[in-house]
Amino acid sequence: MGEPFRHNLRVRYGECDLQGVVFNAHYLAYFDTSLNELLRAAVGSYRAIHERGIDVVVAEAQLRFHAPARFEEELTLEIAVARLGTTGITTTHRIAREDELLVDGMLRHVMVDLKTLIKTPIPDWLRQQLEPWTVEPA
Repeated sequence: MGEPFRHNLRVRYGECDLQGVVFNAHYLAYFDTSLNELLRAAVGSYRAIHERGIDVVVAEAQLRFHAPARFEEELTLEIAVARLGTTGITTTHRIAREDELLVDGMLRHVMVDLKTLIKTPIPDWLRQQLEPWTVEPA
């Protein structure tokens, strides 16, 4: 069983709303950033999966808001692979400020052929590369 992948992000001014907190839609972008960073750690870059003729597209997203983040705060973003199905990858996400949970949620992506955008099985090489961050049996 693997461990979640973690990285840090500092809130930028343009991500905040008139109340001075991160606008809710930016958390989906943070989740996406986490997936990109996970793929960079696993296979070298997001582009590496494109070079093999595949891509991932979002099929489902869920977020729960617990507390706001503000301009210039440093956040810890955590992503873990919760499930590797036949064609789908489910990741869980947590965003925290120090020890305080701000947002958690999940994304489900579907693996597709890059040219046709038709669902395709997750290749064995990608499953193996994601194993260190898989927290439940695939």
